[in-house]
Amino acid sequence: MDVIERIKDQLGSHAVVLYMKGTPDFPQCGFSSQVVQILKACQTQFMYINIFEDLEVREALKEYSNWPTYPQLYIKGELIGGCDIINDLYNKGELATMLAEATTEES
Repeated sequence: MDVIERIKDQLGSHAVVLYMKGTPDFPQCGFSSQVVQILKACQTQFMYINIFEDLEVREALKEYSNWPTYPQLYIKGELIGGCDIINDLYNKGELATMLAEATTEES
């Protein structure tokens, strides 16, 4: 399976996927940490991929998503954005709705 197929498989297998630097317990950048805290505040289960542990995915995802930075949050296979966008959606109350709808559909 090539790297793009792996990314598609990851996104297709989970409603909420976060590509981040580090892990939820030990984020390795402030932006990844903020997004994890927001997801936890929304009481959302999510899959994460530590891009430091998979350099092939780290490089390919930038091209796949046409988004150059991390973290990257996907809901139902769709790129939502990075930290600033996630913060904005959370503060408007829109992110919790998006997450609830995605995880309800998954059940």
